Amino acid sequence: MRIVVLAGGIGGARFLRGLRRAVPDADITVVGNTGDDIHLFGLKVCPDLDTVMYTLGGGIDEERGWGRADESFRVKEELAAYGVGPEWFGLGDRDFATHIVRTQMLDAGFPLSAVTEALCDRWRPGVRLIPMTDDRVETHVAVESDGERKAIHFQEYWVRLRASVTAEAIVPVGAEHAKPAPGVLEAVAEADVVLLPPSNPVVSIGTILAVPGVREAVAGADAPVIGLSPIVGGAPVRGMADKVLAAVGVEATAAAVAEHYGADLLDGWLVDAVDADHVDRVEAAGIPCRAVPLMMTDVEATAAMAREALALAREVRPA
Repeated sequence: MRIVVLAGGIGGARFLRGLRRAVPDADITVVGNTGDDIHLFGLKVCPDLDTVMYTLGGGIDEERGWGRADESFRVKEELAAYGVGPEWFGLGDRDFATHIVRTQMLDAGFPLSAVTEALCDRWRPGVRLIPMTDDRVETHVAVESDGERKAIHFQEYWVRLRASVTAEAIVPVGAEHAKPAPGVLEAVAEADVVLLPPSNPVVSIGTILAVPGVREAVAGADAPVIGLSPIVGGAPVRGMADKVLAAVGVEATAAAVAEHYGADLLDGWLVDAVDADHVDRVEAAGIPCRAVPLMMTDVEATAAMAREALALAREVRPA
């Protein structure tokens, strides 16, 4: 079975771990979000790609959900002593090595997709990890500050401000001129199933779909496209997705996120059992929907979610 997954960071990575458990023999291609990418200390940092790579490769800090296990932060402390920031973004000493290698390869002329493949040669994540694009795309957030509207990098909004100010708009800067990375469209065209995990629908999966040609490829794929709601009981399972959903005029409910993706994209949608009363609304929008447990409490629970998604795929598009 060939499965394509559009993935953001922590939620996408943890879902992928369960998916691998559910279908260990599947050929899985992950199209990773690069809209969260940021340049810090002269280095190219790709948080979502690295979170997938570390999680599936066994190097993630399980408690935080990002960064390396057994990490130290002496370089960050030394930089702060020199007055070099930002201090609010936590790059650990082991993590620095990844960004140094990535930046050296990019500076040598290798595209991000080739660099990601080389980094994965060390981590062996058990999936093919492709960035959504080799081009520079960075998500920015329009906010009101001191009576003035300005745009800030998504990482500043998410990490430094903790989404504490209202997001007026979400803009994936550069996306309109980007091209899908080599292998992205081909993987979608050859897939037996396309999955949208419980990642942020605006700044993770939404940014991937903003790259010209990607949404069209997914919507036009022969494979069924199944999504899993990141909203349970009217709130994000993790993170602050409700903040950015509000910025694009979408209520933080399982049904509203399905409608946001649309029946032209989705062939099926899973909501959590506590949102069973949303099933009729989703199906009224033309999207087959089922209510199942969607809390990723451990790998086996996540694997059960993945099995439900694959079962719905077989139901809506029988082989």
